[in-house]
Amino acid sequence: MSVTISAADVNKLRQQTGAGMMDCRKALMESDGDFEKAIDYLRKQGQKVAAKREDREAKEGVVIAKTNSDNTVGVIVNLSAETDFVAKNQDFIDFALQVADVALENKSADIDALKGASMDGATVGDKLMEVVAKIGEKIDIIRYELVSAEAVVAYIHAGYRIGVLVSMNKTANEAIIDAGRDAAMQIAAMNPLAVNADSIPQETIDREKAIAIEQIKAEGKPEEMAEKIAMGKMNKFFKDNTLLEQPFVKDNNLTVGKYLSSVENELTVTDFKRVAVG
Repeated sequence: MSVTISAADVNKLRQQTGAGMMDCRKALMESDGDFEKAIDYLRKQGQKVAAKREDREAKEGVVIAKTNSDNTVGVIVNLSAETDFVAKNQDFIDFALQVADVALENKSADIDALKGASMDGATVGDKLMEVVAKIGEKIDIIRYELVSAEAVVAYIHAGYRIGVLVSMNKTANEAIIDAGRDAAMQIAAMNPLAVNADSIPQETIDREKAIAIEQIKAEGKPEEMAEKIAMGKMNKFFKDNTLLEQPFVKDNNLTVGKYLSSVENELTVTDFKRVAVG
């Protein structure tokens, strides 16, 4: 016995799932009018869409950085898409914001935990497949960061293209949050490698020093001078590439470290996360 699928049923399923009209009608037909089965059918179709598009590059998307109400926990969620058109769609952005809220609420440890977290009666992973089915592009949560500290400040730069979290060593207040936002803007713009020289991996330092020594030798400088000159080059490397030693973008007379200590004695950044689209 065939089931009659009304336009109202199709529209209801479309409103619930965001899938296309024809996809919703087919899902209801395949599921004998059972809405739950139809939703499962659409999710399965979404999984197939994602699988078919595994070879597609998803270099667009959005980055969401958020903190909880007392600025002690922060998350960054990078939701990828294939096209700039989708990345700028408000529904796509709103979905990414919702995922970030779920991540914060659950303090999800990693991407797998986040995808398994509850969201509007399903899991984040299920909702992701619904969005794939609706949009028809390969999308996924490709990067995720969770941090906690005495104070955590979030910053989103350039229309959700870059997200930054800054961890600080003092309990959050208005002045510290403002200073953290300034530091986050610096990180977004200048992309430092680490907080300070001690935070840079030794292998990176060794590589940079070896390169400097080879450059000095190529310039014809005596080998006995190479080590000393290389140290000068390394000092410049640390100044250019570590947050606390960089000139503060709002006042080049100060380093970021000195700016922070001027806001409150011994205030500093203990860690940061920076995620960019692409």
